[in-house]
Amino acid sequence: MEKKTERHKFHIKTGDTVKVISGNSKGQTGVVKQVLVEKDRAVVEGVNMITKHLKPTAANPQGSLEKVEGSIHISNLMVVDPATGEATRTGRRLNDKGKLQRYSKKSGNFI
Repeated sequence: MEKKTERHKFHIKTGDTVKVISGNSKGQTGVVKQVLVEKDRAVVEGVNMITKHLKPTAANPQGSLEKVEGSIHISNLMVVDPATGEATRTGRRLNDKGKLQRYSKKSGNFI
């Protein structure tokens, strides 16, 4: 018997502006660069910066330290409403064309 893996429907998509609501980067905002579906995490531009150690190579014989964005769990992020600029919860409802679309629960506007 095959085990089915259940995919979650996330409230965040690549390209959304989000606000971090908990953790070391609390209060920072940024644009989502990537959503890691298998791990329930997202990479946000300029948030949760970590230091990556690069080994020496032929092109870079000295090696180096590089600052890169680490991933953040989806539950620690809230979508920022483009109309008001505030963090908001999201829902889904039918738009004028009969298609499900995300909307802001604070303002009621579609995102």
